Amino acid sequence: MRSLTKRIAKLLLSPRPREATAAIVLAAGSSTRMGGELSKQFIELCGIPVLAHTLLAYQASPAIREIIVAARREDFDRVAAIRREYGITKLRHVTAGGKSRQESAARAFAKIGPDIRYVAVADGARCLTTPAEINAVCAEAWHCRAASAAQRVVGTVKRTNAKGSVTGTVARENLWEAQTPQVFHVSLYAAALQRARREGLDTTDDNAMVERLGQRVQLVECSRENIKITTPEDLRIATAILALRIADAEEAQS
Repeated sequence: MRSLTKRIAKLLLSPRPREATAAIVLAAGSSTRMGGELSKQFIELCGIPVLAHTLLAYQASPAIREIIVAARREDFDRVAAIRREYGITKLRHVTAGGKSRQESAARAFAKIGPDIRYVAVADGARCLTTPAEINAVCAEAWHCRAASAAQRVVGTVKRTNAKGSVTGTVARENLWEAQTPQVFHVSLYAAALQRARREGLDTTDDNAMVERLGQRVQLVECSRENIKITTPEDLRIATAILALRIADAEEAQS
């Protein structure tokens, strides 16, 4: 697989026009595993809300033309405050999330502009995504119509029975863990949503919907730091990673 650096160069140096791309940021989850009343999207990470970190990355990416956020209605004011305070000028709409991730994505997708050719579906709580990673995944999608951020599985994977007893060891050479953004041509994504509704499917991974159409999804290897905040432990890990990034940036400027 080509390196992330080559993908970024392809995006920035290609003579072909960049495709109009909208980011759909999903921030309507219930955050039950965080153990608190406040949605994880608005917990502060190094003094800035988790969702603000995510939106700032998509704001800074030249590949993204507009942003649509799916959030809980009770969080609309918080999203609006982030938009004002952090200058998220690409944020065009905030729409009410649905009962599932898939329904939230479909509602946000219905709000994209008429000239949008590609959609980048993103987890609002995947707050360490970088503009460079967003650019690289978009560039790959523009080339092959469907691409996803991902990381290689590095641990030993075991297959078990229902009682947890090992029944085999899975070869990890071709195993990957999907991340976001996941970027698709709008016609593909519309068809994937339509088929999922027709078949009564409710997936937690947009790649899986598109794969059911027979479309190849190209994986783009991104950093292992591109984690999703799901538990209090994830928040501690993200805080440590961000603190190191801030220290590195300050050192580079000195």
